[in-house]
Amino acid sequence: MRKILATAATLGLASLGAIVPASSAQASTTCDNAWHSTGDGYFRAYEAINCNRLLGTDKDNDTNWADSVGGFRGSANDAATSLLHKGTSGMAVKVYQHKSYGGGHICLTKAELYMDAISGFKYTNGAEVNNSISSHQWVWNSDCGKFLDD
Repeated sequence: MRKILATAATLGLASLGAIVPASSAQASTTCDNAWHSTGDGYFRAYEAINCNRLLGTDKDNDTNWADSVGGFRGSANDAATSLLHKGTSGMAVKVYQHKSYGGGHICLTKAELYMDAISGFKYTNGAEVNNSISSHQWVWNSDCGKFLDD
């Protein structure tokens, strides 16, 4: 009897997975394609939702998206609307409201892969994340105060 109940429960959960939509981190075909075509080890930010209009790509930290140094330059500052994480270290990418890792922060973990739209998310200080990222760095998940999947 227990095997029958366990089998029924397993089938019920499997069928539920077929009708429940994917999370926003997995919903975008465009982001999925971008993730698969991005080289290993990179963090990317996009100007539009669904990983459209690349702003920058970086394997390192970038203290100022408004300057002319690093993977994010000038017009990338305060323009990100979607993010992609294809790091290989297992670290999260911590994005910040201000240059030099200032203001509020929020993290995108390796397991999230990407966020096709970051509108509605807030930094640790309560400010909106969308169109307000000015720096980023790679950190361990334990160094994050807040995650995009929260």
